[in-house]
Amino acid sequence: MEIRTLRYFLAAAREENMTRAAQLLHVTQPTLSKQIQALEDELGKKLFVRRSFSISLTDEGRLLRKRAEDLVNMADKIVGEFVNLDDGDGGDIYFGLAESYQIRLLARAISAFKKTCPRLRYHITSGDTEQVTERLDKGLLDFAVLADEPDTAKYNCIEFPEADVWGLVMPADCPLARKRGIEAEDLVGLPLFCSAQGWQKDIPRWCGGKMDELLLEGSFRLSYNGSMFVREGLGYLLTLEHLVDTGTDSGLTFRPLEPRLERKIYLIWKKNRLFTPVSRRFLDSLQKGFGH
Repeated sequence: MEIRTLRYFLAAAREENMTRAAQLLHVTQPTLSKQIQALEDELGKKLFVRRSFSISLTDEGRLLRKRAEDLVNMADKIVGEFVNLDDGDGGDIYFGLAESYQIRLLARAISAFKKTCPRLRYHITSGDTEQVTERLDKGLLDFAVLADEPDTAKYNCIEFPEADVWGLVMPADCPLARKRGIEAEDLVGLPLFCSAQGWQKDIPRWCGGKMDELLLEGSFRLSYNGSMFVREGLGYLLTLEHLVDTGTDSGLTFRPLEPRLERKIYLIWKKNRLFTPVSRRFLDSLQKGFGH
């Protein structure tokens, strides 16, 4: 199985049309069809359902697409690392980021670093702890930012200098908005939205015995999406401060939880990781900036 063949497969999966995919790949349609057929023969499974003017992935094809994306991305990353191995002023760095207001500190550090490393190219993906650590473990990322305690047996880490604050986002005219802080008793019986990670880890250690009385209406990976449901009167959003627009004209407001509930975030990287020159320089710069 060749990387080139996987690129052909991914193009066909993306375009859902052999002719269009062949045009994008600058090969003939018969050549592309032959490569896909050979891949199916090698795997012993049909990857596409073929129709007169379109194709779609089978269940086996969807499984291969995820694996193929990882393999192609890894191949591209390896090539990029070797191309820039002797370039201390340029190259690629790959980040996986949790949702946090403190990401601004990382953005500030990257901005300052680019002034000394003008040929830096950085790539950002977002996700929760499970998503970003999976990509980090596969070698698809150089660094990840977690809103969770890192596994120090597997990762080195830098703690960000501040902490995020948990609270409740609600309509600005809601009776709870008159309170300065939100207690667990205030949430009993209310339809609540929260990230799965926050609901499973942070909220239980805050509300203690009240957890069984709280109702999770729905979960969101992105707080912005949750805020849209709050706007429509479907519930209340437990989230971190500054992730949702609660300005004067937003129609929403934020109140911190009482007692105060904070979340620390961490930049992590795999232990014994061999860095490219630009990744090493960036890490050294960040450690100095954070006082480590």
